[in-house]
Amino acid sequence: MKLLLLGGNGQVGRELRRSLLPLGELLVATRDGGDADLRADFDVPESLPALIARIAPDVVVNAAAYTAVDKAETDAAAAFRINADAVAAIARACAACGALLVHYSTDYVFDGGATQPYREDHATTPLGAYGESKLAGEQAIRASGARHAILRTAWVYAAHGKNFLLTMLRMAGEREELRVVADQVGAPTPAAWIADATAALIRQGVETSGTWHLTAGGETSWHGFAEAIIDEAQVRGLVGRKPRVVGIPTSDYPTPARRPAYSVLDTSLLQRDFGILPPDWREGLRRTLDEMAPPR
Repeated sequence: MKLLLLGGNGQVGRELRRSLLPLGELLVATRDGGDADLRADFDVPESLPALIARIAPDVVVNAAAYTAVDKAETDAAAAFRINADAVAAIARACAACGALLVHYSTDYVFDGGATQPYREDHATTPLGAYGESKLAGEQAIRASGARHAILRTAWVYAAHGKNFLLTMLRMAGEREELRVVADQVGAPTPAAWIADATAALIRQGVETSGTWHLTAGGETSWHGFAEAIIDEAQVRGLVGRKPRVVGIPTSDYPTPARRPAYSVLDTSLLQRDFGILPPDWREGLRRTLDEMAPPR
């Protein structure tokens, strides 16, 4: 199997380099081209089909995205260029060469007004430009005729990159009190598990195109996640002191983009179709911190 990974330097992309390698020949394309000189510039969508045609992969995994949620409110053109136009070009190229396209989307396609986990067929009503651009990417894939698996995930973090986990660990060493939003609920999901689940899905084969939700199990607030991070990190010697973690309402932490208040995604379809059982978010956190902990 020949696999082309787009966006190999991001949080999920770095983990996919590891998880996809055993599946066959893995080629990784990045914005700067990297060592193999495989350059994928999502700011120039029309350049992407030639890359795919030249490689002629069996599977394209797209882990590249515009993820600056707040900046998208004032730079929607860039968000749509990367999350919609580039994705449309990739999908058309996959349709032309018969490749399976695996693409990541987001909980931001929903408005967060639900009280039960969102199923794949729930109405999509994004609150802002980022969610709108990701939804447009989904729609372009479905319209392209390419065989595809759209995987919606949420609250992604890793032991590397820029994310909530690393921010909390850094701030724990700088402050005596952490003020964290307590009225937004979701399921923190490790990039490493997303990559492992993706590899399992590809290994099984995607017979029918579709959309699946791919998040950890359970739910918590950002405040609950922060408390768990600090508690588990202290046990592993990753923080020297334990700051107070104070819950605040979203109204006390205004941002340019509105966030969904409820971002829990129902993963029943993923479990039914592929037998992939998500770990509880707490277990995912423990595994990630174990990876980061100094040897004893």
